[in-house]
Amino acid sequence: MPDIIKLLSDKIANQIAAGEVIQRPASAIKELLENAIDAGSSKIDVIVKDAGRTLIQVIDNGCGMTETDARMSFERHATSKIRSADDLFNIRTKGFRGEALASIAAIAQVELRTKSSEADLGTCIKIEGSKVTSQEAVQCPTGTNFQIKNLFFNVPARRNFLKSNAVEIKHIIDEIERVALPHADIHFTFIHNGNEIFNLHPGTFRQRIIAIFGKKFNERLVPIEEQTSIMNISGYIVKPEFCKRTRGEQFFFVNKRFIKSSYLNHAVKNGFNELLAKGQFPSYFLFLEVDPATIDINIHPTKTEIKFEDDKSLYAIVNSAVRNALGKFNLAPSIDFDQETSFNVPPLPKNRPVFEPTINVNPDFNPFKSSGGTSSKNTSGSGSFASFSKKTSGGNYKINISNEEIEANLDLLSSTTEVPERNNQTDIFTDLTTLEQNSKEEKATIRQTQYDASKTFQLQGKYILTQVGKSLLMIDQRRAHQQVLFERFLLSAQNQDITSQKLLFPKVIEFENSNYALILELIEDVNAMGFELSDLGGNTISVSGIPTGVKEEQIEATLELFVEQCKQNSDKLKQEHLVTVAWSMAKGAAIKRGRKLSSEEMGILLDELFACTSSNYNAKGKPIVVSMSADEIEQKFGK
Repeated sequence: MPDIIKLLSDKIANQIAAGEVIQRPASAIKELLENAIDAGSSKIDVIVKDAGRTLIQVIDNGCGMTETDARMSFERHATSKIRSADDLFNIRTKGFRGEALASIAAIAQVELRTKSSEADLGTCIKIEGSKVTSQEAVQCPTGTNFQIKNLFFNVPARRNFLKSNAVEIKHIIDEIERVALPHADIHFTFIHNGNEIFNLHPGTFRQRIIAIFGKKFNERLVPIEEQTSIMNISGYIVKPEFCKRTRGEQFFFVNKRFIKSSYLNHAVKNGFNELLAKGQFPSYFLFLEVDPATIDINIHPTKTEIKFEDDKSLYAIVNSAVRNALGKFNLAPSIDFDQETSFNVPPLPKNRPVFEPTINVNPDFNPFKSSGGTSSKNTSGSGSFASFSKKTSGGNYKINISNEEIEANLDLLSSTTEVPERNNQTDIFTDLTTLEQNSKEEKATIRQTQYDASKTFQLQGKYILTQVGKSLLMIDQRRAHQQVLFERFLLSAQNQDITSQKLLFPKVIEFENSNYALILELIEDVNAMGFELSDLGGNTISVSGIPTGVKEEQIEATLELFVEQCKQNSDKLKQEHLVTVAWSMAKGAAIKRGRKLSSEEMGILLDELFACTSSNYNAKGKPIVVSMSADEIEQKFGK
C-alpha cells in the first residue's frame, strides 16, 4: 500500500491558519491594532476603503522593527512574546501566537513599512500570497505602516462569503471599540472612504466611553470599583432606566483584553435584580484584573474566550459589585425596617369636617330577577377583565376573560408556531400565507363581516375585542398596527410607489459613531421607505421627509430602533435590506401598548389589518389575533 499522508506546503498551511484567524476585514484590523498596542504606540490610525475589501491600512508610532524582525514577522509562529511554555500562563500582551501576519500575507497583497528608533532607514517589504516580491530600504518615520490590499484575492470562495459593506463596517467598528475602550491613553482615528468615523483623543475611561457612544452617556454611567484578593473590578454600569431591549453596550475586559462571557453577563444581569423590565438587557463597561496564572487565554483562535480557574468566585464578586454600585447611588429599591407594616394614612387637613361613611343599598335589588338580557361589558378599557353576559332560561350569567388569559393565549400561539426560514425578501409573504392556512374559513368570515362599533371595545389599552359570527376575537393592537405598516412600507418600496410627507422644518439627529457609520451605508434603503435623509457630517443626519404613517415625534426613535435592529441582525442584511428596514420602520412607528383608541380608530385599524396579506400572524410569525369560539365560551360556563 503506498504512503498517503503528506506534509502540507507552507502556503496551504498559512491559508488554513488564515481561515481560523482572519475571517473578515475586521479580523485583520484587530490583529494589527493589537500589534500596534504591544509596540507601545501612543497614536494609531486606521484607514479603510470599501469596508476593507480594497484597502486596510494601520499606521502606528510605536517602536517599529529592524530589517531582520520585519522579515521574520511573516513567518508562522514567529513571536517576540513567548520563549517557553510557562510564558503562556503569564501573558499580559495582546498578541502572542505569531500567526497573524503570516495568515494575512497568505490571503492578501501586503506592504509593510517600518523603522526602529535607532535606525536611520526603514524597511519596505511587499508580499503577495505568502511570496515576498520585494524588500528594500526606505525613508519612513519611526513606527509601522501596514497596508493590506485586495483581501482574499487568491481565495475567491472566502471573499464571496463577505457580507455587505454595512455589515463589514459594523464588525470593524466593533473591533475598534473593543481595542480603544481599554486603552483610553492612546489616540485612535478611523477613516472609511474618506469619512472620519472616530477621532478619539487620549483621556480617562469615562471620557473614552462618551467619545465613542455620545455625550448622552455622561448621565447614564454608574461607577463600580471593588478590590479583592481574587480580582479587582472597576468601570461603569448603565442606569437601569437607560438599558435597552437589545444587547447593546456590553463590554468585559480581562487584563485589558476584550472577552465574551455569558456566565459573567448573567452575574451582571442578576445584580440588577428587579430593576430591569421584561426583555431588557444591562449595559456595562467593566475591567477585571486577575492574575494571568489563574486564566487560560489560549482556548480560542480569536482570544475572545478565556477559561477562569475560579469562575464561581468571580461570579459572586461581579454580582456583588453591581448590587453595591446600584445601592450606593440609590438606584436599587430599599426596605425601611424601621417603618411599621401598617398603611401610611396621611393626616386630614385642618378645619375639614369629618363625616360618617354611608352605604347606599337598592331595596328593590333581586339577584334572581332577569335583567332582560342586557349585556354587561367593560367599555372603559381600564380594567383587567373583559366581561360578557349570556342569557339562559334561568337568567344572565357572566364570564370574565382576564388580560393575563389573552397574553397567555398569544404566548402559547407564539411558542407553538414555527416560522419557516426565509432565504430572501421575495418569499416572505409565502411563508406568512403558510401560517394562515389553518384559519382560512375564519378569515373569509371576518372580511365579509361589517363591524359594529358598539360591539368593539378596548381592554387595558392593549387589546381590541370584537364579535365576528359566533366567535370572540381578541386582537393585539400594537402587533396589528405593526403588520399594517410593515406591509405598506414593504410593498411601497418594492413597487417604488413611496408616499412621503415633507417636514416644515428639517429635523437634525445626532448619532453615536458606530450608528452614524451604519446608517450612512444604508441611507439609500431608508430613503426607499419614504424617508428623506441627508448627511450633514459630524455624526449628524438631516431628516426633511418621512413616510406616510410615521409621526414627526417618532422620527428619532424609529431611526434609532432601525439601527439597533440592523446591528443585531447584521448577517441577514445582505439579502433582506428592504424587509429589515420595513420591519424596523413599522416597529418604531406603530402605536404603543396602553394607548386608548376610539371606536372609529379601532374600526379603521381592524379594516386595515384584515385587508393585509397576513392578518393572523405578523412578519415575525407571532400571532396578532386570538379567537374564542362559542363552544369555548360555553365551556367557560361549565356547559
